[in-house]
Amino acid sequence: MKLIMAIIKPFKLDEVREALTPLGVQGLTVSEVKGFGRQKGQTEIYRGAEYVVNFLPKVKIEVAVNDDLADRVVEAIQTAARTGKIGDGKIFVTDIQQAFRIRTGESNAEAL
Repeated sequence: MKLIMAIIKPFKLDEVREALTPLGVQGLTVSEVKGFGRQKGQTEIYRGAEYVVNFLPKVKIEVAVNDDLADRVVEAIQTAARTGKIGDGKIFVTDIQQAFRIRTGESNAEAL
C-alpha cells in the first residue's frame, strides 16, 4: 500500500479529483495549506500599503492506494495538476505498513 501526498494549486483540485475517480480511487483527504518554495511569494496591496505574501495558498491531497494503482494515480495527478508554470506543486509517495477501518475493523487493503 502507498500513501500519495500531492501539494497542488487550489484551482486544480476539481480536475485532479475528476482524474482520480475513473481509476477507482474511492476517497481522498484534502487540506488547505500554505507553502513557500521556488515561487517566492507575491506582492499585494492592502489599504494602500504594499506587502509581500511569502506563504502562498495550496491544497494538500492525500490518497491511500494499493501498490498496483500507485503509478497510475501519480501520473493522473501530474497530468491534471500541471499548468506548466512555477508553483505547480509536488507529489510524495510513501509506504503504508498497516491500515485499519475503524467502523468495521477491516485491515490493510480491505480498509482502503
